[in-house]
Amino acid sequence: METTSEHYAMWGVALIWVILYSLILLFLPFYRKCGRKPKTAYLAFVIAFALEMFGIPFSLYFASWAFGIHLGEGVFWGHTLVNSIGHTGMYIGIVLMAIGLILIVSGWQQIYKFYWSKEKGEGKLVHDGIYRYIRHSQYTGLFLITLGMMVEWLTIPQLVMWPVMLTLYIRLAFKEEKDMLEEFGMAYRVYKDGTGMLFPKL
Repeated sequence: METTSEHYAMWGVALIWVILYSLILLFLPFYRKCGRKPKTAYLAFVIAFALEMFGIPFSLYFASWAFGIHLGEGVFWGHTLVNSIGHTGMYIGIVLMAIGLILIVSGWQQIYKFYWSKEKGEGKLVHDGIYRYIRHSQYTGLFLITLGMMVEWLTIPQLVMWPVMLTLYIRLAFKEEKDMLEEFGMAYRVYKDGTGMLFPKL
């Protein structure tokens, strides 16, 4: 079984990757106790990515054990799109992750300045900056970051966990919107009707 061994057993790199991408959670709202499951799902996704990209190709070994077949590079191990567009897929993944990070940080700046940092009852409805186009830009950013990871190095755990993580964050977004309606009433309803939830309205 031949693999691109230069990618594996790099445990220090895997740890650094997990730490860096865990810091993103500091820029996301923590919505009471119900925000723990989505964040835990994101952390599990990042750990799965780092372990298989820099540690051990578990997906490759599982497929070999379960089905007695050897998967070619790009099929649950190695650069995902290497057999179709070479390392261009890696750069596409990097671009997706960069856009996601920009969305998260820009959204955090607006929310922190006008809502989180205010005393209770004094925060205002944020609909400027990136929030002029997307109501949950930070969650969109998180989806793009994790999508970029899969475009870079797709594994079986990621394929299973990604839709679960998306579902948890979308449910969280709906709960947050319910609170926003209670807090801002008609002003939020008007904003909601005119702005896309995760992607800009055409």
